[in-house]
Amino acid sequence: VQLQASGGGLVQAGGSLRLSCVASGLSFDDYAIGWFRQVPGKAREAVACIDKEGSTYYDDSVKGRFTISSDHAKNMLYLQMNSLKPEDTAVYYCAARPSSINRYTIWGHGTQVTVSS
Repeated sequence: VQLQASGGGLVQAGGSLRLSCVASGLSFDDYAIGWFRQVPGKAREAVACIDKEGSTYYDDSVKGRFTISSDHAKNMLYLQMNSLKPEDTAVYYCAARPSSINRYTIWGHGTQVTVSS
């Protein structure tokens, strides 16, 4: 089982980025999947998540700016990030958890997002 995130980069404040995550060895039909981010010295935080039924969760700090989506046929997870702010700068990770448990157990390598002011 593997998750691989991509799409990070350097962008100016107000700009947009789209993160992608490809999953292998699991079916999105059985998992909840999400995006998390972490900055040095701080705990990893959930940004946006989507369950197998398509219900979504967004952290208050990204509501209205970020959109999570998934393509079950392709086992792809996306995070469209608009109106980026310097405080969005972080390493972003995609993760998955079996729908039967509440803890994310499968993590991909992160992708760096840097927003300049």
